Amino acid sequence: MEHAIYLVTLVGTALVVAAAFSSLIAFRFGAPLLLLFLCIGLASGVDGLGIEFDNARVAYFAGSLALAVILFDSGFGTPLNALRQAAGPALSLATFGVILTTGLFGAAAYYLLDLSWLESFLLGAAVASTDAAAVFFLLRAGEINLRERVRATLEVESGTNDPIAIFLTITLVEIIAAHTNPETHVLVTDLILGFLLNMGLGAVVGVLGGLGIVRLVDRLNLDHGLLPIFVLTLSLMVFAAAGAIGGSGFLAVYLAGLIAGNSDIRAVTILKRFQDGMSWLAQIIMFLILGLFATPSQFPAIMVPAVLLGLFLMFVARPVAVWLCLIPFRLPRPEIAFVSWVGLRGAVSILLAITPLLGGLENGRTIFNVAFIIVLVSLVVQGWSVGPLARRLGLIVPARLGPLDKVELELPGSAHHELLAYRVAPGSPVARGERIPRWARPSLVLRDGRSMRFQDMGRLAAGDQVYIFVPDRYPRLLDKLFASRAVVDPEDADFFGAFAVDPARSAAELEAAYTPGLSEAEQKLTVGALVTARLGGHAEYADRVLIGPIELIVRDVDDKGKITGLGLSFEPTAPVARVPVFLSAGEIGDRVSAFIRNWHQPTETQTAEAIANEKALEPTAEKITTEG
Repeated sequence: MEHAIYLVTLVGTALVVAAAFSSLIAFRFGAPLLLLFLCIGLASGVDGLGIEFDNARVAYFAGSLALAVILFDSGFGTPLNALRQAAGPALSLATFGVILTTGLFGAAAYYLLDLSWLESFLLGAAVASTDAAAVFFLLRAGEINLRERVRATLEVESGTNDPIAIFLTITLVEIIAAHTNPETHVLVTDLILGFLLNMGLGAVVGVLGGLGIVRLVDRLNLDHGLLPIFVLTLSLMVFAAAGAIGGSGFLAVYLAGLIAGNSDIRAVTILKRFQDGMSWLAQIIMFLILGLFATPSQFPAIMVPAVLLGLFLMFVARPVAVWLCLIPFRLPRPEIAFVSWVGLRGAVSILLAITPLLGGLENGRTIFNVAFIIVLVSLVVQGWSVGPLARRLGLIVPARLGPLDKVELELPGSAHHELLAYRVAPGSPVARGERIPRWARPSLVLRDGRSMRFQDMGRLAAGDQVYIFVPDRYPRLLDKLFASRAVVDPEDADFFGAFAVDPARSAAELEAAYTPGLSEAEQKLTVGALVTARLGGHAEYADRVLIGPIELIVRDVDDKGKITGLGLSFEPTAPVARVPVFLSAGEIGDRVSAFIRNWHQPTETQTAEAIANEKALEPTAEKITTEG
């Protein structure tokens, strides 16, 4: 018995160490990390090194706990501004998108596999959700600086779509296991009522649980070494409590993390570091167990239809569902195309594919094997193409900040302040003499091994170590002050246009100078308000708006999202690829309006006006712009 304990521990830790080392390969070559974890599990399983693991209940239990840890950390690290910015598109994708993907994929599975309609939809529900961990690891490993709206949409969608997919999968398994053949309207009614009850209870428990976690952390003076374990345990308690009363435990734990992470919870820096490590460990354990549970020798029998279904999911089901869900939102076609492509399938899909085995379904193993192959196809085809596609679609933006050397130190007790340690970078604003705000006066400065008060140091110089006490929710203005200028690639030198435009100027001056065809209502706005309106009410760094012969580019926004800097270009400067589909409702409306406006204008007149406007650009440029 003692020898078996040592042997199991040795094998288990060896697998975790191998997975950790594989991350170095993934970071170096940009490979999908989840794919490496799964391959290690497959290589160690019954068809590889011979480790036999065929306990579906243990695999599902361990995977569910690991997923709960990952979702809590995902919610904890999602800022509210990202949620507000992407709530509409992301929640639409997480609800209607999952249902549409399930329906489209299920129809294809019915004709390609020897499954019933309900079993086909069950397979569709299992592979309908995306895997956030794989997507954002690829973005970080490839140093892909995406536009904030796209990143926020993918992040919120991936954190909220798992509960819906889990509900659909478990409900369909229960219906099939009961050997009932309900009528369509009865099935739809039961699904809707069950969904509302499941999500409603999960949401209530999650909100209350999140508030309770914050209250207990602030009230109890726990040791900093015990506090992260206490919070993690409470999050799993929220997960279990919601599931015990018939709610969605996964939605509850995500909402609890979202509330706790966006509150003034104590020791937030320590909690984030601990949860990052636990999230990594949970991902490794979940992926390895799922890889061990699979039996690759069974794959050849269903390889061809499974690969075809994987391609159908990537090129048809997911894009169609994304386009239909995002029609009401004014998102550019490249962003919609990228969101539709980055629907990576991962561990959640494999975990859900275990439920048919737990339900004792006749075709349970077939459903699991097909889902596993689909995940592998998704990671291989989509995983390596995320970076190149983002660059192709013009969604990569120049870095906002350059090198920044900063350390955040958590103060003991319940003080709601942080001690920030900055090293003054050469070329940073403070090194050039920029003033530090009064609310963030440095308490200590280290220079050449000597410590002095800030008042006695005079002007800060490159290399100085500066210590500042600030509120724990300090504005990010300090990062801008202490960061050096970002290195801009030659390709991005003209990214923000050749001219700077004052956002406070009247849009009527744009119409007078360039005749872009603004309406009377738009001419009454400021240029900044015009850009914000064209972007659907929210502007962010590097957003672009094409108006007639000119393009306006957002150079900077303040902490409240107000445009503080604009650039102007006479022709599109971003390498945006033309996407023939994915028109949003806003674009459809613009095209219909332009078609109606130009209905009675002869082509020759339009061409003459365009030539005249082009000749008038240079002499009128200085009316509202200054050279950038």
